[in-house]
Amino acid sequence: MKLLSWTPPSILLAATAIGALAGAPALAPAPASAELAALIPREALLGNPVKTNPQISPDGQTLAYLAPSPDGVMNIWVQTLGKDDAKLASRDTHRGIGTYQWAHDGRHILYIQDKDGDENWHLYATDLHSGSTRDLTPYPGAAADAILTDRNHPDEVLVSLNKRDPTTFDMYRVKLSTGELTLEVENPGDVTEWATDSDFHIRAAVALDGQTSDTILRVRAGPGQPWRDLLRWEFWEAGDVLYKKILGFTRDGKLIVQSPMGSDMTRLVLLDAQTGAEIREIAADRRSDVWNVFWVPQVVQDPVTYEIQAVGFDYLVPEWRVVDPKITADFEALRKLTPGMFTIDSRDHADQRWIVGTYTDTQPAVFYLYDRTTRKAELLFESMPQLSGYALAPTRQVTYTARDGLAIPAYLTLPVGVEGKNLPLIMHPHGGPWHRDDWGFDAWVQLFANRGYAVLQPNFRGSVGYGKTFINRSTREWGVGAMQHDLTDGVKWAVDQGIADPKRVAIMGGSYGGYATLAGAAFTPELYACAVDLVGPSNVATLFASMPPYWKVRKLRWIKRVGDVENDDALNRRISPLFHADQIRAPLLIGHGANDPRVKLAESDAIVAAARKHGLPVTFVVYPDEGHGFARPENNLDFMGRVEEFLAKYLGGRCEPWRPVKGSTAEVR
Repeated sequence: MKLLSWTPPSILLAATAIGALAGAPALAPAPASAELAALIPREALLGNPVKTNPQISPDGQTLAYLAPSPDGVMNIWVQTLGKDDAKLASRDTHRGIGTYQWAHDGRHILYIQDKDGDENWHLYATDLHSGSTRDLTPYPGAAADAILTDRNHPDEVLVSLNKRDPTTFDMYRVKLSTGELTLEVENPGDVTEWATDSDFHIRAAVALDGQTSDTILRVRAGPGQPWRDLLRWEFWEAGDVLYKKILGFTRDGKLIVQSPMGSDMTRLVLLDAQTGAEIREIAADRRSDVWNVFWVPQVVQDPVTYEIQAVGFDYLVPEWRVVDPKITADFEALRKLTPGMFTIDSRDHADQRWIVGTYTDTQPAVFYLYDRTTRKAELLFESMPQLSGYALAPTRQVTYTARDGLAIPAYLTLPVGVEGKNLPLIMHPHGGPWHRDDWGFDAWVQLFANRGYAVLQPNFRGSVGYGKTFINRSTREWGVGAMQHDLTDGVKWAVDQGIADPKRVAIMGGSYGGYATLAGAAFTPELYACAVDLVGPSNVATLFASMPPYWKVRKLRWIKRVGDVENDDALNRRISPLFHADQIRAPLLIGHGANDPRVKLAESDAIVAAARKHGLPVTFVVYPDEGHGFARPENNLDFMGRVEEFLAKYLGGRCEPWRPVKGSTAEVR
């Protein structure tokens, strides 16, 4: 559950006409346009990757990966390593498959899919022997959430489902050979995370106290045994609520936990499962939490003993801390593959063959097959080789000081080929807000830089990864408070540095970034020449009231962090852009998926109506087969084409002319 967070799919996206945009005058293209690097076609930068996300089979003989099917939809392919026998394993024809994994039996591949963005995820298993695909969770209106597998139980999968109660995820055991599903553990109503022991039994859980939102770690002696509270972390000390707390049990029964206690930064520690006492610290960093990607900790674990081998940390650039000497030589070899970052994406059961992904800010993912015996890496493929002939823009790691003295980590990307002075600027806040931007290749950012814009991505207060104090300083600071000031101060920093032209600044974001976009336009109207909002809420009270039922246990977190907007009308009116639409001066471009379960379409409907009532030019595009962000590349290409033309009109950058995108479902309303 990613809550309000949303990160634009960096491998999908692209175009459609803006139509008549009355209001602010169009700007002439920036004089430096002719000196910019060659225009990168939108399709090349934002279309489907050629191949991506390779995973090795348990026996180390077969490679699976994602690639477009003959009709252009992302699907799972399988290929024998060393042979040219690739074949299509899945048959999705509409939205495409974004994530999958091998089952430990080596026969099935597991993946999840929803319907048109409704986030009622179903778990599917494709049998590579028969070619058939089975829906393992065929329950209308229910969602599969956590999916757990174990190498010693190859025919079984544990999956959490809210089919009994839409507000609560119970844990079920599924047999892959038969599809039989049985209840493993019933959720008492407050559990948000489950963890298994080395025998693949649910032995630990994480819960949120319904009265305080404190985090509770629970354990039990075994199946059918009573649960007991092991530890309690007070809400303000617990840091990010969503990150995975329990990484599992070691073979000798100890708990591996991301702990916020004993430091401002989250540490990885080993706990006694009987007493909760900390046995030892596995790894920590004084500047940042353990590196989490979509709340999943970036660690390397021994596949047999489950002991931690390496831990990632990410202040401005991710880095590995090796804690197991047995893989030191492997990591030294892998560091030679790239000047950037690498990840170990898959391992065979023998732990001799690894799939390794590498990336930098100017190169999309490149994947290798690494042999631990020889310590040699063989190139498998580049995910987006079509970009190799273009000049991509480096992303700088910067820090600026907010008005109250807080240091704000950020990323600055400047166009290639021109002096980085007096440029049009895009302020680009991330979603969440309890999320963050990371260093690395970002297709949206590269598109903007290629068109002549400077792009600033601030990890404003409330962003995760920088410790609990940094998160807590965002409390009740939405809209007119310090979270928004951090964005304003970022713009002023870029202007003071001579980077940004103060008359040519846009703000663009998705989800919470969309809210921040609307808040920027409403509360600092003098700052922005135009604004692009994607799936952003405009009325915080209605956002709270319409939260999906399975957010129930986490809703108190929102109330404590943001304020009780449903019962405090003055607060809600103060921070909700909807009630300040008369102050907006910047033209708006707004996109939304009709099936968005997190930020309902009504949020955009309301701000569009209010802005138009005051005569503001608004372009509003709705996609009936999308949800919280766009999964279909046709719709991404459509929307980003509109964004290009919109920014060119109001900021003066260049753009690739919009053309209709076949298959896009865009509705201009």
